[in-house]
Amino acid sequence: MNNKTSEQPETLNSPVMVQPSIYQGFVATVKRDSLIAVRHRGEMANPLMFFLMVITMVPLGISPEAAVLASLAPGMIWVVALLATLLSLDSLFRGDFEDGALEQLLVSPQPLYFQVLAKVLVHWLTTGLPLTLMAPVLGVMLSLPEAGYWPLMASLLLGTGCLSLVGSIGAALTVALRKGGLLLSLIIMPLYIPILIFGASAVSSAIDGFPIVGQLAMLGAFLASAVVLAPLAAAGALRISVNG
Repeated sequence: MNNKTSEQPETLNSPVMVQPSIYQGFVATVKRDSLIAVRHRGEMANPLMFFLMVITMVPLGISPEAAVLASLAPGMIWVVALLATLLSLDSLFRGDFEDGALEQLLVSPQPLYFQVLAKVLVHWLTTGLPLTLMAPVLGVMLSLPEAGYWPLMASLLLGTGCLSLVGSIGAALTVALRKGGLLLSLIIMPLYIPILIFGASAVSSAIDGFPIVGQLAMLGAFLASAVVLAPLAAAGALRISVNG
């Protein structure tokens, strides 16, 4: 009888392991990757500098005439924004792969879907959102008509999210390759074409006085589909790349 009573307090006082919720794991990954991005400010600034330098050179290489630049501005800004996003995709999972953190994510009890989604969100916050905010300034440099500024920002806001999500699939497939940048471009570039077409078309249609609801609706549909499907595909590609 005495043995039972002496054992009972030990059972009651024993520590209980509480598994973090999906939301807590998602927030923790966002905070961790945001902190890493802030510590590596140079890498975070590379896409923005590329975006700025290429747009600056367009008037020098083509023509400084406002009429010529205005006709090129929608497509040029979108193409350079796409390339700038592609420039930073190779590092989306590579740092975690090299230091072993990616293997821990694969075996953790947290769903890999939400971990990938958190990483893509940080990538968009550090790449896609700054590109969107910088676009109007570069539109002034390319003599973009006033009617095209709001559609430019709206289309980039939706489109850069799609670019980051779709690009995560290619980044996951090539994460184990030492020089996978070229292969990443070959895999992802065909998937970027519809986003580029509707994004540039929205700006051009607004400048010409046509409605842009259809183009923005298509970009929104692409984004909604990518939020659901892209992390699933990227999670599967990560398992194949790391375990294969």
